[in-house]
Amino acid sequence: MDALEALNTRRSIRAFTPRPVSLDVVRELIRAAMHAPSAGNEQPWHFLILTDREILDRIPDFHPYAGMLAESPVAVLVCGDHRQEKHPGMWVQDCAAATQNLLLAAHAKGLGAVWVGIHPREDRIEALRGLIELPPDVIPFALVPIGHPAETPESEDRYRPELIHLNTW
Repeated sequence: MDALEALNTRRSIRAFTPRPVSLDVVRELIRAAMHAPSAGNEQPWHFLILTDREILDRIPDFHPYAGMLAESPVAVLVCGDHRQEKHPGMWVQDCAAATQNLLLAAHAKGLGAVWVGIHPREDRIEALRGLIELPPDVIPFALVPIGHPAETPESEDRYRPELIHLNTW
C-alpha cells in the first residue's frame, strides 16, 4: 500500500477478530510511530504495549469510549514525557504525529486500529496513571487498540475544497 492510499483509506476500526497480533508486528508499528516529526527532534514520547487482559478490561470502567478494548488483543498507549521536552508544550503535537503514524502503519499492515483520546481529560489521565503506575512526568496522551479488523467501513472522500484558501482568507 502506498502512502497516499493509506492516508485516503484509513478508517477507525472498533471491532476486532480474536486472532492475536504478534509483539514483533506491534514493535514494527511503534517504529513507524517513532519516525514522526517532533519539535526540535525532541521525541518526547514513550509507548506502552498493553496485552494484559485485566488491564485492557478495566479501562472501559473509566473511559466511556473504550469499549472496543473487550475485543482488542493489544493496545498501545502513547505517552508524553516532560523530562524529554526541549520546547515546553510541544509534546502534544509530537505525540499526535506519532499516534497518526501508528494508525497509518497499522492500516498499511492490514490491521485495524482506533485513536482513543486520553489527554487532556484529567479523569482519564489519572485513572490510567494509577492503573499502570506511570511516573509523574509521563502523561498518557492516546490509547490505540489494535487488532485484525472484524469490520470494513467504506472509505469516504473527505476532501472539501471550500476549506482551502490561497494566500488570503
